[in-house]
Amino acid sequence: MTAATPTPVQPNPLGGEVYRLTLPNTASAPRIARDFVTSLLEVSRHLGLVDDARICVTELVTNAHRHTGTQLIRVHAAVNRKRVTVTVADEGSPLIGALGALRAGPEGEGGRGLVLVESLALAWGTRGGDRRHPGRKVVWFTLGRPEARP
Repeated sequence: MTAATPTPVQPNPLGGEVYRLTLPNTASAPRIARDFVTSLLEVSRHLGLVDDARICVTELVTNAHRHTGTQLIRVHAAVNRKRVTVTVADEGSPLIGALGALRAGPEGEGGRGLVLVESLALAWGTRGGDRRHPGRKVVWFTLGRPEARP
């Protein structure tokens, strides 16, 4: 038997804890990701963020499931006392495809998921892959209390 090699986790720049979940790209992935994020927020006493986090992570994982051919969907959650940031990564379609949903019209049956994420999150965004993972697409959102402005 060989020993497992730990994967280094980037430190959370806001402090707190970082959690990871890797899912196969199946129809149950959104539900599992939703339950994962719900559990983290309940344990960390972010009860006021649970509903919005459930909606946002479901939208992002559903997009990865429906619109990419990725084998694995990766969910990372960084939780501190004030905020939670969730990222969903896949090895699927280029970033431009994910952003096309923002231009969907009100009459369309789909395409409003990222608009919904934008309306609920303090911040959200996307980024493409790097040299090690050129096909990777990451979509993220942050929930929490807005910072007081001077």
